[in-house]
Amino acid sequence: MVRNPQWPMQSTAKSNDPVRHFMDQLFNDVFLRSNTTDESSVVTSQWVPLVDIVETSDKFVILADLPGVDPKDIDVQMEKSILTIRGERRLDRQTDSQTFALTERLHGSFHRRFALPDSADPDGISASGNNGVLEIVIPKRPETTPRRIPVGLVHHS
Repeated sequence: MVRNPQWPMQSTAKSNDPVRHFMDQLFNDVFLRSNTTDESSVVTSQWVPLVDIVETSDKFVILADLPGVDPKDIDVQMEKSILTIRGERRLDRQTDSQTFALTERLHGSFHRRFALPDSADPDGISASGNNGVLEIVIPKRPETTPRRIPVGLVHHS
């Protein structure tokens, strides 16, 4: 399927067409969001930020792409082994007299949840943002890191 973009020179009447808006939204829902196949997104989300989850020997790191989202509009919570990231990216319209010829950047509320393993330490979670990427560091509990047990020889007398 090929999507023909709306060129800036097209009539602005088409950009205000509710049918075209519905079709554009349908296209975005089906094709642009389809790469998120897990169950972490919440149905009421208007868009789904993409994430990478990295595991090392002592921590988990969640990296969420949130370009254009003000940190004050991001809420990170931990409850009953469920880490929740929610927030909102606001549409930045400078004046009411402007008409967008093309709008592809998703905006609105987002909400994702992640079930953390028992090895995660909920008391040590930290979150920070840089260049539109939210980084959440979840340390592992020390007792869950593997411990090497030496095997000795048994002497029979």
